[in-house]
Amino acid sequence: MELLQGKVAIVTGGSSGIGRAIARAFAAEGAAVVVADTRSDPLEGGAPTADLIAEQGGIGITIPTDVADWDAVDRLVGRTVERFGRLDVLVNNAAVYTSTNLVETTPQDWHKVLSVNVTGAFFCAKRAVIEMHRQDPIDSVRGRIINIASQHGMIACPGDFPYAVSKGAIIQMTRQIAVDHAADQIVCNAIAPGKILTGKPGIANDPAALTYSRSRTPWPRLGEPADVAGAAVFLASRLASYVTGTSIMVDGGWMAG
Repeated sequence: MELLQGKVAIVTGGSSGIGRAIARAFAAEGAAVVVADTRSDPLEGGAPTADLIAEQGGIGITIPTDVADWDAVDRLVGRTVERFGRLDVLVNNAAVYTSTNLVETTPQDWHKVLSVNVTGAFFCAKRAVIEMHRQDPIDSVRGRIINIASQHGMIACPGDFPYAVSKGAIIQMTRQIAVDHAADQIVCNAIAPGKILTGKPGIANDPAALTYSRSRTPWPRLGEPADVAGAAVFLASRLASYVTGTSIMVDGGWMAG
């Protein structure tokens, strides 16, 4: 039996990159997946995530959602439960960045990053927990939240002040939710990726940045979205029912060195 057979999951930022890989991996393991994003076309090109899931025989739908808008998040969870009957897993993956240091970061930059990366995760987690409280536990768990953090929530992210601060907040948010809602049988963990090659254009694939990342990563390759997706499947499954409040590094050993 698939690890997520019969489960219902929302993946924010699921149209591209890491979110796309997580959504596809969940569907391959038997979950019904809701892709929540402000866009449907992947940044790296190709068919929309929900279309790929359907082509592979899975269950996937897209609900356009701006996670920084409470009303949009409320609709997202409401429509998910209306369609599938419950919500078992929320993956808070949607994120943006500005590549600016403290002095370069404008108030508009700060607001943009924090509103999506932190407030968006807060809105989604809050609405998900409200829903999870209403449903009966399965395998002693009412629901699971997986927050996509970053190694740069634990160490500085050179030249990207708001992004690093936002990811530090996500790691603390994970601990807080896990402790506050353990008695409610709600599990909350984070995944902290290192350098992941997503194929999206821009600074993420700058040759100098890639050279630096390779020099810092002990494993003989950089990460791929599927590496993060594998950790997400584990945390979403019954195999991780006693794992809560932690951040799993998926970084090829970067933080161990």
